[in-house]
Amino acid sequence: MENNEIETYRERLLELKREIEQLQEASKEATKPVELDQASVGRVSRIDAIQGQQMARETARRRQHHLVKIEGALRRIETGDFGHCFVCGTEIDARRLAADPTITRCVPCLEG
Repeated sequence: MENNEIETYRERLLELKREIEQLQEASKEATKPVELDQASVGRVSRIDAIQGQQMARETARRRQHHLVKIEGALRRIETGDFGHCFVCGTEIDARRLAADPTITRCVPCLEG
């Protein structure tokens, strides 16, 4: 893989990382504890709020998982392992990397 291609992936990964971090910061309010005082909040509204909170927590968990994958891809760029399958070591198809630059396996190893 050429240096300019790798630099393009690095820039894309850094942009994805920035976007996810901004989303995490913006959604912190949604994961705060839900008020349990039924005098101020109706029972159905409280249940809706708890459900919304759980959905926000799962979204935050998924964002964190994606950040870990992005950090891994950035480390692979630094070590020169980016774009190579973890299992067999062959180069991963550029179309797969274009779709998701965090992937770590080629199609045969993924299916096998």
